[in-house]
Parts: sequence; C-alpha cells; structure tokens
Amino acid sequence: MKTFEELGLSREFVSVLEKANITTPSEIQEKTIPLVLAGKDVIGGSATGSGKTIAFASGIIENLEKNGKVQALVLTPTRELAEQVANAIAKFSKHKKLKVLSVYGGVSIENQIRLLKNTDVVVGTPGRILDHLSRGTLDLSEVKFLVLDEVDRMFDMGFQFDVKKILKKCPEKRQTMLFSATISSEMGYLAGKYTKTPEEISVESHIDASKLKQIYYDIPDGLKFSLFVHLLEKEKAKLVMVFCSTRRNVDFVTKNLKNFGMNVKAIHGGLNQNKRSRVLNEFNSKGGVNILVCTDVAARGLDIQGVSHVYNYDIPKTSEEYIHRIGRTARAGKEGIAINILCSRDYENFGNVSRDEKLKITEVKAPLLKRVRIIVDRNSSGRHRGYGVSRERNFSRGRDNRQRNNRSFSGERSNGNQTSKTSNRKRANTWRGNNRKESDYNHGRNHSQRPKRR
Repeated sequence: MKTFEELGLSREFVSVLEKANITTPSEIQEKTIPLVLAGKDVIGGSATGSGKTIAFASGIIENLEKNGKVQALVLTPTRELAEQVANAIAKFSKHKKLKVLSVYGGVSIENQIRLLKNTDVVVGTPGRILDHLSRGTLDLSEVKFLVLDEVDRMFDMGFQFDVKKILKKCPEKRQTMLFSATISSEMGYLAGKYTKTPEEISVESHIDASKLKQIYYDIPDGLKFSLFVHLLEKEKAKLVMVFCSTRRNVDFVTKNLKNFGMNVKAIHGGLNQNKRSRVLNEFNSKGGVNILVCTDVAARGLDIQGVSHVYNYDIPKTSEEYIHRIGRTARAGKEGIAINILCSRDYENFGNVSRDEKLKITEVKAPLLKRVRIIVDRNSSGRHRGYGVSRERNFSRGRDNRQRNNRSFSGERSNGNQTSKTSNRKRANTWRGNNRKESDYNHGRNHSQRPKRR
C-alpha cells in the first residue's frame, strides 16, 4: 500500500489530509490519483464510501490557482451530495485558498449569483446549473476540470439531457472524470463522446461479512410495522437508517414512529433544501436524531458516520441498490447490521437481490410481538384513523413451515433431483390481498389468520 506522497500529492495537501485523520489511500484513490495528477481523463467505477471525492479532487486542488473564475465544475445528482462534495473540496484546499461554491435548487438563487462572481470551483446539480447558464450568471468557458459524480444516479433521475447540454457549454480542452457505482452502457456512450482516451478504473464493491451481518424476517402482511417497532425497541442501536421505496412510505413510517416517542426524522425529495440539510445535521450531531427514515436519495454519496443499523422497510429492486443502502453501516472497521423486513409484496424484489451470490442474508424467525396501533392517511384532507392493539401471540409459530421452507427467493424450487423455475411475480401474488396496506389486517380480523389462497 502506497502513501499519499508516493501517489504524487504535495506535502501541503498530505498535511491537510492527516489533520482529517486520513492517512492511508483507499483502493480507488491509489488507482486514480496518479492518473488524475497526470491530466488523464478517467472513468471510475466505485461504490459509495470508497473515497471518490479525494480521488477526483486531488487534481483540482493540486493544479488550480485561485483567480476568481470558474475553473472546475463538479456535477452531482442531489443537493445533499453537492453540499457534501463542496465542503470536502473547500476543507482539503485550505492551503490553496480556493473559493468553492455549492449550487442547487430549493434555495434562493440571488445569493448564488452574487457568489459566482468570485468562485474557482462550482459543485452543483444539473437543473440549477442549467438555470444559471440560461440567465448568463455562470460562465464555463474557463473550465479546466469537469467531474460527473454518481453518473448512474443522475441518469436514473432523468438528467441525461441536462448533463449533455452542460457538457456542450464546457471547453473541449479540459480534463474529464466520470465516477459511478456501476459502469453502464449509457455511461460508456457518454464517455465515448465527451472524453479523450480515458483510463478506466474499477473497484469492486466489497462487503466485509465479518463486520456486516445481514438478516431478514418473513412476516405476514399485516405485521410488518409491528415487527419493525418491536425490533427498534429491542435492539441496542446508536444511529439507524431506515429505507423506504416512496415518499409516502417514509412519511407513514416517520409519523407512526413519532407516536411511539422515538427520536426520528424523515428525508426525501419532497422536503425543501433547508429542511433536508437541517435533518442531516441533526442526524450527524451527537445527541440529535438517532433514526433517519429516507428514500434512496440518502443512499448515495452522503457522508454519514456511525450508522449501526440499516433497515430495509421496503426491499430495493436490485442488488446494486441494496448494496448502496447497506453500505451506510459497517464502515471504518466498525460492525453493523442490515435488517430486511419482508411481506408478500417484497418477495419479487428480494428474489432479485438474493440472486447475488456475494450477499449472505440469513433468515431469522419472527419473535413474540404485539400488533401495534398505527395511523394511516385515509384521504387527501389529512384525516387519519387509528387501529387497535391485539393480544400478544407468537406469529412465527402459526405459519405453514413446510410452505416457507420450500419457497426459494432465487426463483427456483427443488423437486427431487430436478429444479423448476417459477416466476417471482407469480409467487408474490400467491396470497390474496398482497397489495393491501398493513391497516387492512389490523381491523376486524382474526390476527392469526393468513389471507386465504385464491
């Protein structure tokens, strides 16, 4: 393992890193920094938390001199990531005194316009960058370094055309760096058109099984939230991240956890930027919020330290998304746990995730628990209805164990020496009412009764 100085960084830059307790290069840094310092275009494939920011910032910091004109542009998919990257570059370039500005929507544009007149490095989201270009308040004609961070996420969010418009505004003579968790065909097209003989660097996502424990619970549809509350109350968790697939589910989970007196906050794209920033600051501060419920907007790129538990309240569609989520815990050599809560609507997604042979997710039987009171939005006027608490019983014993043992989430079912493929979707629809909300099973039903088969 080489040192940062051996990779070519100056003593001044290395001193700044040492003050931040960064002394050993990560794999992506070791492979990328020499290429960046040499002025090469780079395509980097590396997961969240691997150290990409220092990898691409090294060339910007070492090779730029302060002149008050925008010489480097970094595009990010989210406001939070833009702010995080800008803060990191500003922190590591103190010895150069570079002016770094984060530019994104959801906040006043007037202050950004004023600061852009004396800025060396701009980090921003595509939409707001285009807004400034259309107003004539951002000049990219002096850009020497162009970085696209989390390219796959930007494409997922529909920024392909915005990115291409911005690239056309940059000088052809520049150094271009593209970073993404996965190097897709779309990214390959972008690289082929907007980079010059790029060097491709790929760092495989690695999950340390000795540090990260992965488990799942398979629970009847009407008990998902009840089990979730039970686990939160029993687990000794420091910082908890809970992932949901939609904003609506985030709000549902957050509201109901607050009813149990838990210190919880939500973050998703429907919140304004000031509130999102405030929530993240509270979650990162000692004695602040210890449960963060979020959509995948928080799974990519954000520097959130000390997360002990990751809950997948909704299972993601792909193993790549799953790895990004659980990558929020078991970092910096610390132990962590990823907990997946499944009901019938999650079987198809979980089947897609569990096909990845690198993932070792172990089933755990549901514990003795109570059905809890929940509040559900019934209409747009905001009216709610509460549902009662049932008697305590062990739901893990009332299941058809033979059926559970025979079901394979990989989409295969064993039959003697033969294996027949079955559709995950068909299996997900095996039980009647699989798309019903949890509240449908909390009211006026024998709680031990599983929905009838068709």
